[in-house]
Amino acid sequence: MPTDTPDAPVTYGSYLALDELLALQHPRSGADGGAEQPDELLFIVVHQASELWFKVLLHELDGLRGCLAERNAESALWRVQRLNALTRIVSSQLTALDTLPPQRFLQFRGYLGSSSGSQSVQFRAIEAASGLRDPHFVQVLREHGEIPALVQAELDKPALQDLFLGLLADAGVQPEELYTGPGPSTLFFLAEGLLEYEQQFARWRFAHVQLVERIIGLGTQGTGGTLGAKYLARTVAQRFFPQLWEVRSRLYGAARG
Repeated sequence: MPTDTPDAPVTYGSYLALDELLALQHPRSGADGGAEQPDELLFIVVHQASELWFKVLLHELDGLRGCLAERNAESALWRVQRLNALTRIVSSQLTALDTLPPQRFLQFRGYLGSSSGSQSVQFRAIEAASGLRDPHFVQVLREHGEIPALVQAELDKPALQDLFLGLLADAGVQPEELYTGPGPSTLFFLAEGLLEYEQQFARWRFAHVQLVERIIGLGTQGTGGTLGAKYLARTVAQRFFPQLWEVRSRLYGAARG
């Protein structure tokens, strides 16, 4: 809740609720009377910051979906450009944890209990909003119990690829025509922006894989009993826009004759 009262002036601290925000970091390594491990604060802040960016990403994904549903290609292009910028931010902030060597992580890893990044409801919602609908993805979700309401809400909405293909159909354009027409169009740049989003997301996943390998190794079980880096590595190949990728194969095949 904001810290200002109706009669108090709005300040930087009150507008951002900084007192509350900065009080949300609770390292567990010192809570039992032992010494607090100095690297645990960094670990907490990076993940909390990620969740804040996840909130913005979901907001922008919803906005992008709205633009596509309204067949507003220009606004959709602007939205996807912002989405790509945000994805780069989330990926790059992981590098802060590259400074966490294995022995320092082991000093507080036991305090994480059964917690795991795979339990992030917002991250799963981003995956669903972006287009993951396959049975394996749904199975992974159900391994943690009932699918969270936020994730289910995204699964119940149209996937980005379906909305984009609908936009093309209404414009009387086939996906191949984006790359064989007289010149680049708004729809062409929008298609490329969507593919860039998928690439940025894959880079984000890959950065996470390398981070986990760097801290706990390749074969070590992840926190919360997950498969760690081995599982994460499998997710890099997941596709949000398979039909846009297939266009390239068809064009290349046609060119080879």
